[in-house]
This record gives sequence, C-alpha cells and structure tokens, in this order.
Amino acid sequence: MSNIANKFFKYRSYTPIPFLILMFIFENANVWSLILGFIIALTGEFIRFWGVSWAGSETRTTGGVGGTYLIISGPFAHVRNPLYVGNILMYSGLGIMSFSIFPYLQIAALLFFFVQYYFIIKEEEGYLRKTYGASYEDYTKNVPSLIPRLTAYKADNVEQPPFDWKDGLRSERRTLQAFTIVTITILLIWFCRRF
Repeated sequence: MSNIANKFFKYRSYTPIPFLILMFIFENANVWSLILGFIIALTGEFIRFWGVSWAGSETRTTGGVGGTYLIISGPFAHVRNPLYVGNILMYSGLGIMSFSIFPYLQIAALLFFFVQYYFIIKEEEGYLRKTYGASYEDYTKNVPSLIPRLTAYKADNVEQPPFDWKDGLRSERRTLQAFTIVTITILLIWFCRRF
C-alpha cells in the first residue's frame, strides 16, 4: 500500500472533522437548506447501511485493505464503491444543511474527498484484482466505480455473504451516532441563532 493511500485509509474516519468544525463555526442554515441537506445526507446514510448489511464489519478495518468476499450484491450490484458514494452524499448533505461558506466549503470538501477516495479505491482495487482475478475484472467492466448504474449486475458464479441488517446496524453504529450528533448540532446552532 502506498504511503499516501495508507494514511488516507487509516484515518478516513477522522478526515471530515476539520470540515465539521468549519460547518459549525460558519453555520448559516435556513429552512430549505436544512430540509434539502437532510434528505441528501439521509440518502447517503441509507446507501451506507445497505452496503454494510452486505459487507459486514470488514468495512471498519483500518489496518489495510482486504475482504473475505467479492461483494457484488445489493448496492454493490449498482456501483463498486457504495460506501464512498454514501459518504460523499452524507457529507454533502450535512454541508448543505449548515450552509456554511456556501458553496465554497462544500466544493472544497468534495474535492478533498474525491482525492482521498481516489487513492483508497486504487489500493482496494489492486487487492481485489489480485485476489479475485477474472471475476473482479468482469465486475469492473460492468459496474462503475462511483456513478451507479440503473440495473443490477449479476454473476451467479461469485459466492456472496448473506444480507444481514442486524450486523449492518452493529457495524454502522458509530456512523449513525456521528450522523445524529452532527445533525442535532446543526439544528441547535440554527435554532439558537434564529431564536
């Protein structure tokens, strides 16, 4: 794993923090930004939850890329990196909710996360290509990296883990807590500023 990809991968849970701090300091929300942003952020969280219900707790590792299965089910049948798509939607939605330094902070955050995920995805794809060979090559030819396809990809010869929403909920607990805390904080700051 390259040094920059390793750093991004290891600390990916903490890289949003500077953007969150700026969102709180420069909060400038209005009713419409709160509603629209929340819908976008909730959509991102739903995609993440759907993804981790297939992938399980392996998505929480920070030691290095890897995985027991080549997962091509659920959201992975539409986009190769649904958790990152979910993150980008969630971060964008929270940024829109706060309306902080709009649209400059949101654009800067999007650019940063696209760069971060570029390096992480490159490393993950190297592992998957080496581990799953032709099955992964076929998958990459049919399923886009970050822009979802409308129809689900299917390959009957690729073993899949069972869908487990309870395991997904356990795995997603920290993200759900952070999502709730950030959403409530934005609402409280907006409420206190307005009233």
